[in-house]
Amino acid sequence: MRTQRSPMAPGSTVAERVLTTVSGDLVTVPDPDRLVHLQFRRFAGCPVCNLHLRSVVRRHDEIAAAGVREVVVFHSPADELRPHAGGLPFAVVADPDKRLYREFGVEQSPRALLAPRVWGPIVRAVVSGAWHVVRGRERLPANRPHGGRLGLPADFLVAPGGRVLAVKYGEHAYDQWPVDELLELAARSARTPPLGPRPSVERP
Repeated sequence: MRTQRSPMAPGSTVAERVLTTVSGDLVTVPDPDRLVHLQFRRFAGCPVCNLHLRSVVRRHDEIAAAGVREVVVFHSPADELRPHAGGLPFAVVADPDKRLYREFGVEQSPRALLAPRVWGPIVRAVVSGAWHVVRGRERLPANRPHGGRLGLPADFLVAPGGRVLAVKYGEHAYDQWPVDELLELAARSARTPPLGPRPSVERP
């Protein structure tokens, strides 16, 4: 059954907090100088999460050049997540108690895996993930991942002052901003005055 939460929306304000990454570094959200792309993913080793994150890794230099800092949250414990996060060029945060998920209204639902639009990405993710595992580039997820397999993704673009500029709540496990859309949102925020029109929230 879908868990109902109060969603964030463009124009909401994110209170400043300091998060500890799985590598032990500290990251401040909102960032005082850059936009923050706050991604909520699923569990450590999630194949569809990895499929998307590979595209973020490939284009991370473009994202950083656009003034965006990536912060990626998983609902796995740090010890479970750490082996999967090695070498990623952005902050990875463990939230096993789903405190941030609740605060930002990020939900779970059976259609995370049952929606027909996710079946193709799941097949690609499993095939691609198996190849990366064989080559030693990725690890298999736990048989029973912490927090379950029904989490939905979510994306938030947060300005330095804490204002939420854009939001996307995923309808299935592979429903998130592609890199091109993130870069367009970042460019749009640079063109929009602080009190200008607010982007609309994307929510199922």
